[in-house]
Amino acid sequence: MKSIVNLFTSSIGRKFLMALTGLVLVGFVAGHLVGNLQIFSHPDKINGYAHFLQSLGPALWGVRAFLLLCVAVHAWAGLTLLIESRAARGPEKYGVHKWLQAAFASRYMRLTGLVVLAFIVYHILHFTVGVAQPATFKTQLAVNYGEYTMHEGFHLLGFPIVAAGQHVHDVYSMVFLGFMNPWVSAFYIVAVGLLTLHLLHGIDSLFQTLGWRNHRWSCCLQKLVALFCLAYFLGNLAIPGAIVTGLVKPAPGTTAAQICAAAGPGCCPASHARAPSACPAGHTHAPHADPK
Repeated sequence: MKSIVNLFTSSIGRKFLMALTGLVLVGFVAGHLVGNLQIFSHPDKINGYAHFLQSLGPALWGVRAFLLLCVAVHAWAGLTLLIESRAARGPEKYGVHKWLQAAFASRYMRLTGLVVLAFIVYHILHFTVGVAQPATFKTQLAVNYGEYTMHEGFHLLGFPIVAAGQHVHDVYSMVFLGFMNPWVSAFYIVAVGLLTLHLLHGIDSLFQTLGWRNHRWSCCLQKLVALFCLAYFLGNLAIPGAIVTGLVKPAPGTTAAQICAAAGPGCCPASHARAPSACPAGHTHAPHADPK
């Protein structure tokens, strides 16, 4: 019991909590990216995957609550360590500031953490509860356009999860229409870039805190962490980047394809026409008439 109390009352304990919760969150964001990259596959993949998660019911919300608790503990530990660090330095400011070989990512660790926290809140409001961009939220799309019909079904580790012909929410279209908005895509790209910087220093630090790093493979570990962070950023960049620039077209049979077809080339980015900032909300722009 005393050891558990020390985790929350001592500096070393809070550093350990930061590392442990950070490890959980790194595993989550990596798995989350793998799931999101299914947007480039047949819509059955991401729609079936999303339906499987929703079918977990209370268990899904239990996992979400645990992840949010990890975020809260991680942020709290970082904030208290910051307060302790400033208190130890005293009220007088240093005459000369030196970074002492600190990497760029470590210098702005707390700043990127605050932006990432804001990004998490917006991401939940956008794709989980539908407060942001409610017109393109999966439940509203189902009301306006009907649900998505699975073509081939969805299998997980070889086990059938969602049968062909089953009606599910069109998460594919929700994501596609959401990222058709250039401002939303830009925000996601910037936020993920800052999250990547946070991970770049954070993953290396958690290995140090947990005692998993030594002088023999420290250099190799840093390279592996940098490679992981680069792959993570590029993977997340690809999703909104490919959609907002029109490099990918909405798959036939999806709500996104219906909306783009009805709106014409003035809305859908796949036509390489003008920006579709208002189209997903239902205020579509028809192509300009030829003034003859």
